[in-house]
Amino acid sequence: MPLVTYILLAIAIFAQAAGNVFLSKGMKQIASVSPLIGGNFLALFSQLVNSPFIWAGTCLLIIFFLLFLTVLSRAELSFVLPVISIEIVVNVAFAGYFLNEPVSLIRWIGAVLISTGVILVMRSGQKPTGTECDVKIPGGQGG
Repeated sequence: MPLVTYILLAIAIFAQAAGNVFLSKGMKQIASVSPLIGGNFLALFSQLVNSPFIWAGTCLLIIFFLLFLTVLSRAELSFVLPVISIEIVVNVAFAGYFLNEPVSLIRWIGAVLISTGVILVMRSGQKPTGTECDVKIPGGQGG
């Protein structure tokens, strides 16, 4: 797989995590000003539209989506989706660092397990070295 595909995936992962941080910060600011449940929806919409954090988060998530589409045109879905899921690990780190959220040991263990799965999937995208076996799935295409 070309290096540019990995670079696009990395940028997409960080754009998604940063977008989530901005959205979370924006929504927490809005919720601190006015209740989100049973409140005036027009006032809430106005706050959403006027929040720079919501705009930044939305723009970053649009960038993520465009990069995701680009990567899907270059790589297999069964490779791209697990790799994109490393975004969970980045989100945990970003939430702890940028939002000062407490991140428990159990969350970090979960993030490490996800990372391990991502590494296994990424290795599956490499060309066979002769030590891997070719598995045929009935009714499908084999590896």
